Order: sequence, then C-alpha cells, then structure tokens
Amino acid sequence: MAEIKAGLIIFVLTLVSLVLIPLQWLAVKFKWPMRKHLPHLWHRIATRLVGIKISQIGAPASDRPLLITANHASWVDITVIGTLMPLSFIAKSEVSGWPIFGLFAKLQRTVFVNRTRRSETAQVADAIAGRMAEGDAMVLFAEGTSNDGNCVLPFRSALLGAATRAVGDGDTGDVWVQPLSVAYQGFYGLPMGRAHRPHVAWYGDMELAGHLWGIFSRGALDVVVRWGEPVLVDGGTDRKALTRQLEADVRAMTVASLMQKPVESQEISDLEPFGFFSNAEKTAKAGA
Repeated sequence: MAEIKAGLIIFVLTLVSLVLIPLQWLAVKFKWPMRKHLPHLWHRIATRLVGIKISQIGAPASDRPLLITANHASWVDITVIGTLMPLSFIAKSEVSGWPIFGLFAKLQRTVFVNRTRRSETAQVADAIAGRMAEGDAMVLFAEGTSNDGNCVLPFRSALLGAATRAVGDGDTGDVWVQPLSVAYQGFYGLPMGRAHRPHVAWYGDMELAGHLWGIFSRGALDVVVRWGEPVLVDGGTDRKALTRQLEADVRAMTVASLMQKPVESQEISDLEPFGFFSNAEKTAKAGA
C-alpha cells in the first residue's frame, strides 16, 4: 500500500510539474508577477499530496525588505517553508547542479552562493540586495548544512554576512531579518521522538532518491513552524552579534516545538537537550 501511495504521489507531482514548469520558465524569462506565486502553489500542492500537516505559530513580518533565517534538517524544509508565502532561497552553489532539485531551485529564483570563492561575496551581496529591493522575501539556512532534526547547529556568520553587506552596499537601506524554526513533531498524529526524526532529516551522505521514496511512502508528517520576532538591521549592525541572536532564537523555538512547550518556558540549560554531542561535534558529524 505504501508503495502504491508513493507511486501515485510521484505520478501526480510529475503531472503538476509538467504544467507549472513551462509556465514558471516563461514567467521568470518575461518577469511576469506570477513568477513569485507559482512555486508557492507547487509547494502547497506537494505538501497536500504527501500528507504534511503544517502548524504555524506566529507570522512573517509584513515589512520589506525581509531576510528569513531558518534551521535546516531536510529537503522537506524547502517545501514546508515554500507553502508559507511567496519567497526564494539562498543556497550553496552545488544545489544548482543537482538533478530535479537544481531545476526547481533555479525556477524558484534561488540565489546560489559559492562558499569556496570568497571573492564572489560582493556579487552575491549585490544579487541578494537586488532581490530584496524588488520586495522578495529571501530564506537563508544559516547553519550552512543540514542535520538530524534533533538540534540546531551553530549559525555561520559568514553566510549571514552576505546579507548584512547587501544592506550596507545595496539600495535596500535597512532590512528586517526574521528567525524561523522548522521542527518535525510526529507521524500520523503520534509523537515522532528523537529516534525517528532522522528518518525525516536528510543529511550527511544520505542517498536522495531513497529518501524521497521513504517520505512519499510514509507521509502524514506533523510539522511545526515558529516565527520569531523580526530584527531591524542597518549598516551599523554587528554581524556576529546578530548571528548569535538569531541562532539563539531559532534554537529556543526549535527546542520548544520538539518538547511541545511554550518558548517562554525555556531556560538556558534547556537549549541543548536533544543531542549527545557538543555544537562543534555536531557540526563535524553533519559534514560542515
């Protein structure tokens, strides 16, 4: 039965994609307004088909320009976040060459960052600034990698630096940066638990096709997304201090979701209950 379900999901998503991909290609080429909304529609259809139930706590800032900083456990994060509002992502350059995912990323107007070429930071900053100046909400996975879904890895200030530089060098003026937490709570309405959460997470050297099939055949995921308070950033904002604040906010929200507690109830000692390793060890194991 699970195999039949997965096959049907792939079949329907293929049909939907065959309709929407040419439309999105034309929309991007000719800069039609619908280019911001077609990916949003695709993500909403995909989550419905797979059976992903999303509970949203808080709301995205209405102010623009807006940069969203989120934790990252799986490719599923992209589809979940993509259902929330029209937006685009900032991703590592390798993604552009991935089968299927690379095409979808380009059609969603992703800004690709080559982390091995620091000389390109200025160009990336200009690209981000230009997109935000157009009113686009941009999403940055600030950990720089994915993990097992049970923790939040340290945020990389260098990744956030491209955005803060865009604020200073571009024509956007001040920008709002908003933390966002994505947490996987359950299967079929039952608590998932830390032992099963890595089945949803996609990290390390996991094979993509097998992971896709597993998600499609299981489905019925319960996901909680929490929006933190937006932070106003200007040219004088300290990048490292901003990074620490956003990391702490996302970690507190993620822990609260996994423990199913209010964020306000979290103590400092509660912020790392979901891993056996230190932050440095988690980063190393995730392949950062």
